[in-house]
Amino acid sequence: MDGSTLRVAVAGAGIGGLAAAVALRRAGFDPQVYEQAPVLSEVGAGLHLAPNGSRLLHRLGLAHRLREVAVRPQTLQVRLWDSGRAVAAQPMGAAWEAEFGAPHYTLHRADLHRILADRVPAGSVHLGLRCTGFAEDADGVRIDFADGTSRRADVLVGADGVHSVVRRALAGDERPVFAGTAAVRGVVPAELVPDLSAEHMYIWTGPDARVLACPVRAGREMSFVAVVPDTGTAGDSWSRSADPADLVAAFADWDPAVRRLLAAATGAGHWSLFDREPLARWSTARTTLLGDAAHPMLPHYGQGASQAFEDAVVLASCLADRGEGPEGVAGALARYQELRLAHTSRVRAESLGGGSQRLGGRREGEMSSMVQDIAWVQRHDAERELAPAAAR
Repeated sequence: MDGSTLRVAVAGAGIGGLAAAVALRRAGFDPQVYEQAPVLSEVGAGLHLAPNGSRLLHRLGLAHRLREVAVRPQTLQVRLWDSGRAVAAQPMGAAWEAEFGAPHYTLHRADLHRILADRVPAGSVHLGLRCTGFAEDADGVRIDFADGTSRRADVLVGADGVHSVVRRALAGDERPVFAGTAAVRGVVPAELVPDLSAEHMYIWTGPDARVLACPVRAGREMSFVAVVPDTGTAGDSWSRSADPADLVAAFADWDPAVRRLLAAATGAGHWSLFDREPLARWSTARTTLLGDAAHPMLPHYGQGASQAFEDAVVLASCLADRGEGPEGVAGALARYQELRLAHTSRVRAESLGGGSQRLGGRREGEMSSMVQDIAWVQRHDAERELAPAAAR
């Protein structure tokens, strides 16, 4: 079975699912993507595309599209939460590109989603189909949908997010672990916060909260995320809206630049932060997981999208190099899991207390230490890991 005849179904048309489709198409497959939403769209605000993710998207031929909408921040500034005085500055831009071999981008989640969607033929994305379950047999896998229909495939890739139906079928019911905080995200026009330059990322860390801001949409907008104490009663969902007025009140004693940024928001999304323990396995003979469905993690390393891109290219390569027959498919999925599970488990574990949580250091040495902590993630080349050890 070559790529043109292996039927690959992807459950979920978010960033991870579309990335899988793009990578699979580059490898010669014709994946079919099934999405529960009636229209293809993405919600949220800004995100980080670290060098380990951007290098893969560049190889997928998306560099020019990224440069149209993304920003490559030149500096990361750390400011005191109350006075706003800058206490540290970490060069990024060309310095990080030289260090890690690819750029660090900040961009709007919807823009990244659109870039990926434009690389998948419309006829390969099937909307309004919510996966409710699946069943494997000797001939492949049957995917069932809420409207009573089903589809057949040789491989099912569960890219259906943190509430993944495919994951639940593989792992059973799990108890998410609440982090005690929530991320409140929004985007404002850059012209409303002229004291925040589109060339920089910013972070303010206070006694009980922190605020990050970064430019998106070619610098026309500034995205923010406020990490605040939370009860967790809303669940780990983007569906809850936050009142910007409440956010402004919560940061009433902070740097005036923070207050202006939050006051300029006309809306925000509230996401209670939950974590899940790594799975012992995420692949069977015909089914596997990808992205948040495989390894949901807290956002403190800014690695959600980049880890999904790593999954996508590794999965596509493993399937392209599979052996003959069903055993070849099962072996390819097992190799994909072997290559990715340990790595993503480490990223998840270190994100629990690293990344942006450590950016509040007030001495230059502390900033340098934080950057060194995440260097191993950003330097990682998932495609290079596919090569035999002797060829590396």
